[in-house]
Amino acid sequence: MENERKAVRVRLSGRVQGVSFRVWTRTQAEKLGLSGWVRNEDDGSVTALIVGAEGAVSTMMDRFWKGPNGASVSGVTSQDVDPGQEPNGFRIIG
Repeated sequence: MENERKAVRVRLSGRVQGVSFRVWTRTQAEKLGLSGWVRNEDDGSVTALIVGAEGAVSTMMDRFWKGPNGASVSGVTSQDVDPGQEPNGFRIIG
């Protein structure tokens, strides 16, 4: 169902730090009406929590494979999670 809410935790690997991936992610998420957060990890990966309509989450998952200019995404793994209390807006953390 298109309007069903979905939450996924996503881990992105490859050249995803130092290429404005977090800012790009926030911009794309806001365009799609998603909420959540994105952060850099110590191992060079990026982790995000994406919450929103199932169709918008699916679109964002597809977009993660391309990323911003300068990025080279080699892996996108996701895990469905309980959104709990849905985050308000989309933030860059850490």
